[in-house]
Amino acid sequence: MADVEFIKSHLSSHPDFPKKGIVFLDIFPILRNPLAFETLITHFVHHITSHTLANAPTKKIDVVVGLDARGFLLGPIIALRLGAAFVPVRKHGKLPGECISASYEKEYGTDSFDIQADAIKPGQTVIIVDDLIATGGSAKAAGELVTKCGGKTLEYLFIIELLFLKGGAQLDAPVYSIVQSDD
Repeated sequence: MADVEFIKSHLSSHPDFPKKGIVFLDIFPILRNPLAFETLITHFVHHITSHTLANAPTKKIDVVVGLDARGFLLGPIIALRLGAAFVPVRKHGKLPGECISASYEKEYGTDSFDIQADAIKPGQTVIIVDDLIATGGSAKAAGELVTKCGGKTLEYLFIIELLFLKGGAQLDAPVYSIVQSDD
């Protein structure tokens, strides 16, 4: 667990951001420290190879899906280490070619994610990664996109989970988070 405390020690808190009453946990100090960033990636890969793969029917991960935008910082590195493909899920209208969309609720209305229609093949095993899970809306939309493509989500991975919002309860696969916060 020393790696979890090391990762946690590199998070910074920003009170009243993006609005009053919110304490924003910033992951960017982790990325500015090469040892902390390596520890983060290694922690995720160790979890996947020692836990997640045991639940995969093929004993491998075919695709790592990263959510726009911070999932793009983690997903490609994890995918490379696993010998898996990386697939981005982007905000609506940002991907070329034929796309599949899924909407999700935000604090002030709805938003939509896209995935390229041919990015995941039917039957492929998938993990979804992002920096934080709060209410779970964006992760749920990403899971819906994986399902629409015919993929099977094995797990959702997050650096931070805001437990009091119970976002993981909305998802169609287990959640793994390195740092859990109750406030």
